[in-house]
Amino acid sequence: MQGSVARVAVDIPLTHLDRPFDYRVPETLSEQAVVGSRVKVRFAGRLRDGLVIERTADADRDQLLDVAKVVSSEPVLSPAIARLVRSIADHYAGTFADVVRTAVPPRHAATEKATTAPRPEPVGLDASAVALGGYPDGGALLAAIRDGGRPRAAWTVVPSPTAVGDWAAGFAEAAAASLASGRGGLLLVPDARHLERLEAVCAARFGAGSFAVLSADAGPSARYRAFLAASRGQVRLVLGTRAAVFAPVADLGLIALWDDGNDSYAEPHAPYWHAREVAALRAHQESAALLLAAHGRTAEVQQLLERAWVAPVEFAPREARRQAAAVRPVAGSTARDPLAEVTRIPKDAFEVIRTGLTQGPVLVQVPRAGYLPVLVCSNCREVARCARCGQGLRDLGSGPTCPWCGPGLTAWQCRECGGRTLRNPVVGVQRTAEELGRAFPGTTVVQTSAEKPVPAVGERPAIVLATYGIAPDAAGGYAAGVLLDVDLMLARADLRVGEESLRRCLAAVAKVRPAAEGGTVLVVGNSAHREIQALVRLDPGGYAAVELAERAQAGFPPAVKLITIEGPAAAVAEVATALELPSSATQLGPFAFGSDEELHRVTLRAPLPAAAEVIAAVRTVLGVRTARKETPVRVRVDPQVLD
Repeated sequence: MQGSVARVAVDIPLTHLDRPFDYRVPETLSEQAVVGSRVKVRFAGRLRDGLVIERTADADRDQLLDVAKVVSSEPVLSPAIARLVRSIADHYAGTFADVVRTAVPPRHAATEKATTAPRPEPVGLDASAVALGGYPDGGALLAAIRDGGRPRAAWTVVPSPTAVGDWAAGFAEAAAASLASGRGGLLLVPDARHLERLEAVCAARFGAGSFAVLSADAGPSARYRAFLAASRGQVRLVLGTRAAVFAPVADLGLIALWDDGNDSYAEPHAPYWHAREVAALRAHQESAALLLAAHGRTAEVQQLLERAWVAPVEFAPREARRQAAAVRPVAGSTARDPLAEVTRIPKDAFEVIRTGLTQGPVLVQVPRAGYLPVLVCSNCREVARCARCGQGLRDLGSGPTCPWCGPGLTAWQCRECGGRTLRNPVVGVQRTAEELGRAFPGTTVVQTSAEKPVPAVGERPAIVLATYGIAPDAAGGYAAGVLLDVDLMLARADLRVGEESLRRCLAAVAKVRPAAEGGTVLVVGNSAHREIQALVRLDPGGYAAVELAERAQAGFPPAVKLITIEGPAAAVAEVATALELPSSATQLGPFAFGSDEELHRVTLRAPLPAAAEVIAAVRTVLGVRTARKETPVRVRVDPQVLD
């Protein structure tokens, strides 16, 4: 029998009110106000939306306010998801209300009341496994999932258009193993383009309609219909983008996430959680298997590997090189700024393109528009770096500034040549297309970008000019690839610029035929860069190990916990003064950032064992400020990018 008191999470995103409140459930609403249902309650004299977290019995129930209305008796918030939402809010110094808005989509009454047809059961659960199953430890991983286990693995997918490079097929194999064990599966991708590919693979393997697809791009009705299919148990497999990490899959057996380094997984609204961290925490809380897959490897996944929290599934670099295209740098290229030359495309690149066109299409990649590069020395093009942490400096209108530590030295001097003047490098996509058109008259030049995407190209010879991450697939793979301006892609004021650049380059290599079929990728950039060396060796694991060690030395995530507090100067100063931090934590700032001198930032660093204490201290100060209705500030825990 249900208790007569409902514990309600009221939709109030204020830190000092971030807890459930008790309300008496009238007998007339007792059957409707089930756990997870939407209700209306009176709070501070106003009717507010809420979700029933729990039903309990309480001796003082007569002193409580009544639940005013049950908006919908549909249980849209399960206890497991409520627990996950609470954990994420605490981890990111946010509130339950802010997180649950993403976890539970808005109600669509007509969809909720509509009669739905039964969903077909998935088929093909015993089909062969040649993608993930083709890796040395892939078969054992699938067997463990099929047996009801909860293995955790980091799958480094070889960048190749062959079967072992088909991450979508590998996800379908893992999902089949989980479904065969009688449990559910959750497959996550960063964007609509990857979701479309995964949906096609799962439809071919399991049958159309046997799974649900959760995506904000689908529209309110379709998204809510897919959500209900999962929460009502009509489907056991859910595919989706970032917010789908909270999908209510019953008896969850597997969470698989593709390309965790993609910045689309970072929630742009408070409390700025990351889907990778949510997936890892949920897999732990619900005793599910976890599969983090990518061509590259982030420092966060490397840390999990070094702690043995996940196990590696990968080819040795030598075998990876055999399966993928041959990658080589431009011979003797040491120019720091290709734009200083008459042509941005070296002779070797023209030769690779010319040879590749005899076999099929050729991919030419350039940095995408909108990259904000760091400042470089006007004389030698050496990147200007922060004297405190070594990150690249920007000029956002107030002079050379480190986004992490604040303003740099007032009198900057290049450590290489002694120069004292700085410049911003730029890149032009249109110029590249014009140069290629003149060099290869009569050859089709296809331009594609995020604004004008091209879904796919055929086998006929053509030059496909694309920004990184937007290249279309080619039938049978590209005959060759040229990666231009890698130096400029690396010259950005971003903590993750190295792993992000390597990730994008590996994604381009994945579209080119294996070396055994003549596939070649030429990298135009300074071969002294660690990222280019790792790309040539196809060794993202080795690169990630060094990157994590350097992050630990410099005091950056994930080796330490980093928290930024941003807002008007007076508000940030008040927060900085009120904070009571453990002795192991350090505080930098407040300092002005950006072009608006009124915006200030405080950066907090703490060793991981002290992270919970520091976040709790921040939440305490935020709670006092919201109770006093003081100027709000923005708090970000382990931010992906600082603007």
